[in-house]
Amino acid sequence: MADVDEQPLSHPFPELHGHGLRLRLWDAESDADVEAWLRGVSDPEFQRWNTPLRIVRDIDGARESLRSRAENVADGTGVFLCVTDAASGATLGHIGIQEIDHVMRVARVGYWVLPEARGRQVAARALALAARYAFGAVRLHRLELGHALGHDASCRIAERCGFRYEGTLRGAMFEAGRQDAFRDVHLHARLATDPAPTFPTPAKETEGDVQP
Repeated sequence: MADVDEQPLSHPFPELHGHGLRLRLWDAESDADVEAWLRGVSDPEFQRWNTPLRIVRDIDGARESLRSRAENVADGTGVFLCVTDAASGATLGHIGIQEIDHVMRVARVGYWVLPEARGRQVAARALALAARYAFGAVRLHRLELGHALGHDASCRIAERCGFRYEGTLRGAMFEAGRQDAFRDVHLHARLATDPAPTFPTPAKETEGDVQP
């Protein structure tokens, strides 16, 4: 069972521990964090499935990207977490709880995993841990997860973590590498009232990326 400090979104932010992972806030002033962020969002597999509004191309852009996310943490509209291995401390990837609406108690989740950490269910373990925090400490009622149509790995991860498939959103995401064309999105969601899923047993597969 994951051990999550259930307290309001506040400073200092509580680290999340469980499922062999440690989740902490990204640090825009840490060169190691900035380099890991740049590697993650520059990875071809990430770019295949995501086209951010602001493309990060270098270290300066990566640092600015992390600083903007720190502003979201400060104003309570997002939580952006560096996923690390609990034993070694190695950075494995990212998971974010974003676009938090405290009135409707809804938010979106997204993640990515560094190439060397794939095949170890990092995304699924981080998603399970982050969802518990969102439903507990943040008191959200609904978490949404969207991924590009055809991203079967993300479908499997979502369903394993209790995010039910709810339908296809037409033209709801940019095409890969373009901001003038759109593609369909699979929408998954999990409610706080849904039964907690049984955590999946390890299996070798490529873990997908969804919007960070």
